[in-house]
Amino acid sequence: MDANLIVSNILNPPVLFFFLGMTAVLVKSDLEIPPPIPKLFSLYLLLAIGFKGGVELTKSGINQQVVLTILAAVIMACVVPLYTFFILRIKLDTYDSAAIAATYGSISAVTFITASAFLTELGMPFDGFMVAALALMESPAIIVGLILVNFFARDEKREFVWSEVLRDAFLNSSVFLLVGSLLIGVLTGEHGWEVLSPFTQQMFYGVLTFFLLDMGLVAARRIKDLQKTGVFLISFAILIPILNAGVGLLIARAINMSQGNALLFAVLCASASYIAVPAAMRLTVPEANPSLYVSTALAVTFPFNIIVGIPLYLYGINLLWS
Repeated sequence: MDANLIVSNILNPPVLFFFLGMTAVLVKSDLEIPPPIPKLFSLYLLLAIGFKGGVELTKSGINQQVVLTILAAVIMACVVPLYTFFILRIKLDTYDSAAIAATYGSISAVTFITASAFLTELGMPFDGFMVAALALMESPAIIVGLILVNFFARDEKREFVWSEVLRDAFLNSSVFLLVGSLLIGVLTGEHGWEVLSPFTQQMFYGVLTFFLLDMGLVAARRIKDLQKTGVFLISFAILIPILNAGVGLLIARAINMSQGNALLFAVLCASASYIAVPAAMRLTVPEANPSLYVSTALAVTFPFNIIVGIPLYLYGINLLWS
């Protein structure tokens, strides 16, 4: 793999601020970001990327490539929790296995946004309809994880209120705002783009940078939780994203995605949710240990993807598409 790709990714300002946040915790600085601000920035990033995706979807229209990409995304969101569950069952119980499997079947919007910024820096084009794939990959993994718990739990028969489960899966704040912004982008098109451009574009990288600074702080604080996970889960949190990205790239090649779209699709397949799915699992599978599925996704997989994973997946694309 070309080391220049890793260096250029690491020297991207948002990624460097992620390192700054981690360093602040490791050297015991008192740097702290008030809790409401990261939440606000998270909502802003979802709004901006969803709106842009809707505008781009209006330009491209619904064609065979769009349908195939979205279908592939939903299938991966359903299949990844299935095989990762059985890998995790080698060492963990049903509840922890299902919660972690759902976490890795879902996606990290911030990893996707970081990959988009990486492609922009390289001047590699990608399509806005990939945001639709992003929006549709979060909920299926939650549902599959809960089905796995319901089917494989050996103790008392668990009773899920499926209406509440489905509401949490499809109407949680991340999915709702992302899909809603996407639809508004579709409805307003170029006019909406011109009106909101100063807000959704000129501020975007500044907000992303500040958000990744906070993510660095949070990730570094989660490192101590890794002691509870052991070598097995740490290895899982690195190797499974590579496997998932590899499967995603083969699918992307088979349906003739462009290289930029293929990278974003690989990143979606390789990333793990550290916000929406953990929140859903805490409510619906309280038997699972949150320190396992949160720390692996946030303290291992997220840094791995934004530092090494994105350039690694691009290297795989260069091999497959050459």
